[in-house]
Amino acid sequence: MKNKIANPAPLGLMGFGMTTILLNIHNAGFFPISAMILAMGFWFGGMAQVIAGIFEFKKNNTFGATAFTSYGLFWLSLVTLLILPKLQITEATPPAYMGWYLFLWGVFTLFMFVGTLKKNLALKFIFFSLTVLFFLLAAKDFTGSEIVGTIAGWEGIICGASAVYLAMAEVINESFGKTVLPIG
Repeated sequence: MKNKIANPAPLGLMGFGMTTILLNIHNAGFFPISAMILAMGFWFGGMAQVIAGIFEFKKNNTFGATAFTSYGLFWLSLVTLLILPKLQITEATPPAYMGWYLFLWGVFTLFMFVGTLKKNLALKFIFFSLTVLFFLLAAKDFTGSEIVGTIAGWEGIICGASAVYLAMAEVINESFGKTVLPIG
Protein backbone atom coordinates (compact mmCIF):
# COMPACT_ATOMS: atom_id res chain seq x y z
CA MET A 1 0.00 0.00 0.00
CA LYS A 2 1.45 3.33 -1.10
CA ASN A 3 1.75 6.01 1.59
CA LYS A 4 -0.09 9.11 0.38
CA ILE A 5 0.48 12.45 2.01
CA ALA A 6 -1.07 15.80 1.29
CA ASN A 7 0.71 18.30 -0.93
CA PRO A 8 3.05 20.26 1.40
CA ALA A 9 3.80 22.95 -1.22
CA PRO A 10 0.90 25.30 -0.36
CA LEU A 11 2.07 25.48 3.27
CA GLY A 12 5.62 26.30 2.20
CA LEU A 13 4.48 28.76 -0.45
CA MET A 14 2.20 30.58 2.00
CA GLY A 15 4.97 30.73 4.60
CA PHE A 16 7.30 32.18 2.01
CA GLY A 17 4.74 34.42 0.33
CA MET A 18 3.12 36.07 3.34
CA THR A 19 6.42 36.65 5.11
CA THR A 20 8.02 38.03 1.94
CA ILE A 21 5.13 40.46 1.48
CA LEU A 22 5.37 41.68 5.08
CA LEU A 23 9.15 42.16 5.04
CA ASN A 24 8.97 43.96 1.72
CA ILE A 25 6.23 46.30 2.91
CA HIS A 26 8.99 47.36 5.33
CA ASN A 27 11.62 47.47 2.54
CA ALA A 28 9.30 49.63 0.42
CA GLY A 29 9.28 52.15 3.29
CA PHE A 30 5.80 51.74 4.76
CA PHE A 31 6.63 50.43 8.24
CA PRO A 32 9.69 49.79 10.41
CA ILE A 33 10.85 46.28 11.26
CA SER A 34 8.71 45.04 14.13
CA ALA A 35 8.18 41.96 16.26
CA MET A 36 5.38 40.96 13.89
CA ILE A 37 7.75 40.70 10.91
CA LEU A 38 10.37 38.86 12.97
CA ALA A 39 7.79 36.42 14.38
CA MET A 40 6.38 35.73 10.91
CA GLY A 41 9.92 35.30 9.59
CA PHE A 42 10.81 32.81 12.29
CA TRP A 43 7.62 30.78 12.51
CA PHE A 44 5.82 30.96 9.18
CA GLY A 45 8.64 31.92 6.83
CA GLY A 46 11.14 29.70 8.64
CA MET A 47 9.56 26.80 10.46
CA ALA A 48 6.60 26.24 8.11
CA GLN A 49 8.90 26.05 5.10
CA VAL A 50 11.30 23.66 6.83
CA ILE A 51 8.33 21.42 7.70
CA ALA A 52 7.07 21.62 4.10
CA GLY A 53 10.58 20.80 2.87
CA ILE A 54 10.76 17.72 5.07
CA PHE A 55 7.46 16.48 3.65
CA GLU A 56 8.73 17.17 0.12
CA PHE A 57 11.60 14.78 0.96
CA LYS A 58 8.97 12.19 1.88
CA LYS A 59 7.28 12.77 -1.49
CA ASN A 60 10.66 12.23 -3.22
CA ASN A 61 10.60 15.80 -4.60
CA THR A 62 14.21 16.95 -4.58
CA PHE A 63 13.37 20.42 -5.93
CA GLY A 64 10.64 21.07 -3.34
CA ALA A 65 12.70 19.64 -0.51
CA THR A 66 15.73 21.75 -1.41
CA ALA A 67 13.72 24.93 -2.00
CA PHE A 68 11.49 24.85 1.07
CA THR A 69 14.15 23.65 3.49
CA SER A 70 16.72 26.14 2.20
CA TYR A 71 14.42 29.17 2.20
CA GLY A 72 13.00 28.18 5.58
CA LEU A 73 16.53 28.19 6.92
CA PHE A 74 17.12 31.52 5.13
CA TRP A 75 14.29 33.07 7.15
CA LEU A 76 15.57 31.53 10.40
CA SER A 77 19.07 32.83 9.71
CA LEU A 78 17.82 36.29 8.71
CA VAL A 79 15.77 36.68 11.89
CA THR A 80 18.78 35.48 13.89
CA LEU A 81 20.99 38.05 12.15
CA LEU A 82 18.54 40.78 13.15
CA ILE A 83 17.91 39.62 16.72
CA LEU A 84 21.41 38.72 17.97
CA PRO A 85 22.67 42.34 17.97
CA LYS A 86 19.51 43.47 19.79
CA LEU A 87 20.25 40.87 22.47
CA GLN A 88 23.82 42.20 22.62
CA ILE A 89 25.22 38.78 21.76
CA THR A 90 27.18 40.08 18.78
CA GLU A 91 27.67 43.19 16.68
CA ALA A 92 25.26 44.00 13.87
CA THR A 93 26.33 42.70 10.48
CA PRO A 94 27.82 45.53 8.37
CA PRO A 95 25.82 46.33 5.20
CA ALA A 96 28.55 45.06 2.84
CA TYR A 97 28.56 41.67 4.62
CA MET A 98 24.77 41.56 4.35
CA GLY A 99 25.22 42.37 0.68
CA TRP A 100 27.33 39.25 0.24
CA TYR A 101 24.82 37.17 2.23
CA LEU A 102 22.00 38.36 -0.03
CA PHE A 103 24.13 38.04 -3.18
CA LEU A 104 24.90 34.38 -2.41
CA TRP A 105 21.19 33.74 -1.84
CA GLY A 106 20.63 35.36 -5.23
CA VAL A 107 23.12 32.99 -6.86
CA PHE A 108 21.46 30.00 -5.17
CA THR A 109 18.05 31.24 -6.30
CA LEU A 110 19.27 31.73 -9.87
CA PHE A 111 20.26 28.07 -9.96
CA MET A 112 16.91 27.11 -8.43
CA PHE A 113 15.21 29.22 -11.14
CA VAL A 114 16.96 27.08 -13.77
CA GLY A 115 15.39 24.10 -11.99
CA THR A 116 11.92 25.58 -12.68
CA LEU A 117 12.32 25.82 -16.44
CA LYS A 118 10.37 22.59 -17.01
CA LYS A 119 7.78 23.46 -14.37
CA ASN A 120 4.68 25.67 -14.42
CA LEU A 121 4.71 29.37 -15.29
CA ALA A 122 3.71 30.47 -11.78
CA LEU A 123 6.70 28.71 -10.22
CA LYS A 124 9.03 30.15 -12.86
CA PHE A 125 7.75 33.64 -12.05
CA ILE A 126 8.25 33.16 -8.31
CA PHE A 127 11.86 32.04 -8.70
CA PHE A 128 12.71 34.63 -11.34
CA SER A 129 11.28 37.46 -9.24
CA LEU A 130 12.99 36.09 -6.12
CA THR A 131 16.33 36.04 -7.97
CA VAL A 132 15.81 39.69 -8.93
CA LEU A 133 14.79 40.51 -5.35
CA PHE A 134 17.93 39.03 -3.79
CA PHE A 135 20.18 40.85 -6.26
CA LEU A 136 18.33 44.14 -5.67
CA LEU A 137 18.63 43.73 -1.89
CA ALA A 138 22.34 42.93 -2.25
CA ALA A 139 22.79 46.02 -4.46
CA LYS A 140 21.04 48.14 -1.83
CA ASP A 141 23.42 46.91 0.87
CA PHE A 142 26.50 47.29 -1.35
CA THR A 143 25.58 50.84 -2.42
CA GLY A 144 23.49 52.17 0.46
CA SER A 145 20.91 53.35 -2.10
CA GLU A 146 17.50 53.94 -0.53
CA ILE A 147 15.84 54.03 -3.97
CA VAL A 148 17.19 50.55 -4.78
CA GLY A 149 15.83 49.39 -1.42
CA THR A 150 12.41 50.86 -2.20
CA ILE A 151 12.37 49.24 -5.65
CA ALA A 152 13.37 45.95 -4.02
CA GLY A 153 10.50 46.34 -1.57
CA TRP A 154 7.91 46.76 -4.31
CA GLU A 155 9.43 43.90 -6.31
CA GLY A 156 9.39 41.73 -3.17
CA ILE A 157 5.70 42.43 -2.61
CA ILE A 158 5.02 41.19 -6.15
CA CYS A 159 7.23 38.13 -5.59
CA GLY A 160 5.49 37.25 -2.32
CA ALA A 161 2.05 37.78 -3.83
CA SER A 162 2.91 35.40 -6.67
CA ALA A 163 3.77 32.70 -4.11
CA VAL A 164 0.48 33.30 -2.26
CA TYR A 165 -1.34 32.99 -5.61
CA LEU A 166 0.32 29.66 -6.45
CA ALA A 167 -0.37 28.31 -2.95
CA MET A 168 -4.04 29.18 -3.16
CA ALA A 169 -4.28 27.94 -6.75
CA GLU A 170 -2.96 24.56 -5.65
CA VAL A 171 -5.40 24.38 -2.71
CA ILE A 172 -8.44 25.60 -4.64
CA ASN A 173 -7.71 23.56 -7.78
CA GLU A 174 -7.31 20.41 -5.68
CA SER A 175 -10.48 21.19 -3.71
CA PHE A 176 -12.54 21.60 -6.90
CA GLY A 177 -10.81 18.80 -8.81
CA LYS A 178 -10.27 21.14 -11.76
CA THR A 179 -8.37 24.28 -12.74
CA VAL A 180 -10.07 27.26 -11.14
CA LEU A 181 -6.94 29.39 -10.82
CA PRO A 182 -4.51 28.76 -13.71
CA ILE A 183 -0.83 28.17 -12.97
CA GLY A 184 0.42 27.74 -16.54
